[in-house]
Amino acid sequence: MKLSEAKAQFISSWGAFGTHWGINRTMAQIHALLLISPDPLTQDDIMEELNISRGNVNMNTRELISWGLVDRVLLPGERKEFFTAEKDIWKVATQIIKERKKRELDPMLKLLAQLEDIEGDKKSKEAKQFIDTVSGIRNFGGQADKMLDVMIRADESWFLGSLLKFFK
Repeated sequence: MKLSEAKAQFISSWGAFGTHWGINRTMAQIHALLLISPDPLTQDDIMEELNISRGNVNMNTRELISWGLVDRVLLPGERKEFFTAEKDIWKVATQIIKERKKRELDPMLKLLAQLEDIEGDKKSKEAKQFIDTVSGIRNFGGQADKMLDVMIRADESWFLGSLLKFFK
């Protein structure tokens, strides 16, 4: 496979994968392009490479910056803004986990804690079932939250070693 074909396949596939971790396809394709680019790219470079509009590039690069996956770079002597992505895939994965946790798990845990605190007769069969179900989900979410916190704080080699021991 030629490099140009492999790059196109990677960008397309990363775009599809991105939809599974909470971002849209175009945003993931821009991220993929920046991941494999040895040098920072301008908005025009991204537009040309992916055949997308300036507005689409602008909106998605801002969102990638807010996710902490892309940085804006100013090069000496250049008036244009350049963009680059973190190349260390461990850092990329932990950043995605942090963002998904912040955007999805944390609000869910907060809501479940509020839902457990119902008014009225908490001893009725219906109330008990509701509280037990919500508490069970919240406890499971709390365990997932702790596990994700450990992974986020973990050193890559420690985490992979621990994971391998777990599967032995």
